[in-house]
Amino acid sequence: MDTNFNRLLYVAFVLFGLYYVLVQKNYSDAVMTLGIALAFDPFDTKQSWTERPLWQKALLIVHLGAVAALFGLQVGLNDR
Repeated sequence: MDTNFNRLLYVAFVLFGLYYVLVQKNYSDAVMTLGIALAFDPFDTKQSWTERPLWQKALLIVHLGAVAALFGLQVGLNDR
């Protein structure tokens, strides 16, 4: 897939996820859309993981951690 198209989809899904968290307080939809955003690698897809700069790896790992934290929050809030 084209890198610019991936970047556009990644940003769109991240913005939708932030909308669900900040405006609607709907954590289950936010987790879903932010998780889907990770499927669209916004960086050069031809470059292997080991060749990527540290800041790209850090951004994707922090994104994954945020998705995991929101999932835990959503499960915890529905546990009452």
